[in-house]
Amino acid sequence: MATTAALSRPAPRETTLAERILQDRNVLGILFMLPAAAFLFLFLTYPLGLGVYLGFTDTRIGRAGVWVGFENYESLWGDSVFWLSVFNTFLYTFVASILKFMLGLWLALLLNEHLPFKALIRAIVLLPWVVPTVLSAIAFWWIFDAQFSIVTWSLQKLGLVQGSINWLGDPQIARASVIAANVWRGIPFVAITLLAGLQTIPPSLHEAATLDGATSWQRFWHITLPMLSPIIAVVMTFSVLFTFTDFQLIYVLTRGGPLNATHLMATLSFQRAIPGGQLGEGAAIAVAMVPFLLGAIMFSYFGLQRRRWQQGGQD
Repeated sequence: MATTAALSRPAPRETTLAERILQDRNVLGILFMLPAAAFLFLFLTYPLGLGVYLGFTDTRIGRAGVWVGFENYESLWGDSVFWLSVFNTFLYTFVASILKFMLGLWLALLLNEHLPFKALIRAIVLLPWVVPTVLSAIAFWWIFDAQFSIVTWSLQKLGLVQGSINWLGDPQIARASVIAANVWRGIPFVAITLLAGLQTIPPSLHEAATLDGATSWQRFWHITLPMLSPIIAVVMTFSVLFTFTDFQLIYVLTRGGPLNATHLMATLSFQRAIPGGQLGEGAAIAVAMVPFLLGAIMFSYFGLQRRRWQQGGQD
C-alpha cells in the first residue's frame, strides 16, 4: 500500500529561474530600490553631473558652449561680487543656524514640560515650517515695507524710533532682516526634532540626578545635552544645509540687494545663469558650494557614529 501511495503522488515541480530570483531577499530588495534609484539619477545625479560639466564650459542660454577648463573659476577668483556673496552666505548661515538652535532648543525644552493644550501648541509651532516659503517671504516683505512696516509702526508707538526704517534698503539692516526671516521659518524644524530627541531620554536619569542634589542646570549640562548630542549633530547639519542653500526667501525679499548686500551664492548663481544668461559661470558658482555641503554631511556622519558608540556598537 505504501508503495502504491508513493507512486500516486505527483513529482515535485522544479522551480523556475524567475521564481528563484524572486525568492532571494537580496535580489528582491534591489528590485524594489530600482525605481527610487532611477528617480534619484534622473532628478539628482544627472543635474549635478551636468552642472559640474557646465562649470568648465562657456555655455550661454541659446548657445552651446565649448570646454574652457578652469576659466570660469579663475574669473570668479577675481570677482568681488562673488566673494561678497561668499561672505554673506557664511554670515547668513552661521548667525541664522546659531539663533535657530538656541531658540529651537529653548522651545523644545518648554514643550517637553507638562503644559495645557500641548498638542495644539505643537501644531501652532509647526505653522511657520509648513507654510510655503514664498508666502512667508511675501509676508515678511510686507512686514519690512519701508512705508507700511508693522514693525516700524510698533516701534514708533513705543517711542523707540522717530522716523521710518528702510528695512530692506539699508545694507546692514537688510542682512539682519533676512536673517530674522530665516530664523522665524527654521525654528519649528529644530524645535520639533529636538523635542523628539528629548522624549527618548529616560526620566529615571533626571530623577536619580535630582535625588543626588543636582540643580536644573547641572541636569541639563550633564544629562540632557550629552544624550541629545547625536540628534543635535543631525538637526544642525540639516539646518546648515537648508540655510546655506537658501534661495526663495532671499530672492523674493531682496533679490540680492541692496548693493549685493544680501546676495548668497545660490541667488548669485541663479542671477548669473538665468537672467544673465551665463550658464557656465552660474554653474561654477553652484559647484563652489559643494565642498562646504560635503563638510556638513561629514559632520552629520560623525554625529551618527557617536550615537552608535553610545548604543554599544562598534565605531
